[in-house]
Amino acid sequence: MKRILLAVDDTRSSLSIIERVAEIFRSCIPDEIVLLYVQKIFSGRSVMDELIVSDSEWETLKESLEGTRYQEMRDAKAKRVMDYYRARLGEKGFTAIRPLVRKGHAAEEILKAARDEEVDMIIMGCRSSRMHNLFMGSVSREVTNNAEVSVLLVK
Repeated sequence: MKRILLAVDDTRSSLSIIERVAEIFRSCIPDEIVLLYVQKIFSGRSVMDELIVSDSEWETLKESLEGTRYQEMRDAKAKRVMDYYRARLGEKGFTAIRPLVRKGHAAEEILKAARDEEVDMIIMGCRSSRMHNLFMGSVSREVTNNAEVSVLLVK
């Protein structure tokens, strides 16, 4: 495994990722870990969003946040999250870590980053219950269904 994408956020499900990655890659450390954090525009995005908000409107919304105090707070949070995971990975012996922060819908940005970075595998946490998936969808399910590479879900 040359390059893996490790998608993390500030939820409990991401905390166990580091331990699993350390177990899996104990004897075969990847050449590089792309550590991805996605700043979501909203806390959730439903199927209805696709019908109500166009791609250009999402882009306009992203652009309108630039330079605002709110965006500065989001950037500070992203830095804290990334620093935490970089330190934890470092403790486990991983040194080739490249942080990457993106803005937008989590599943879309994970899939885009996987393509752009030409990774061999995506590793991410999953936390949703079945009932939640029936109504709102799931980032992990969307990534798994649409990824061009292997996806490892850590619970």
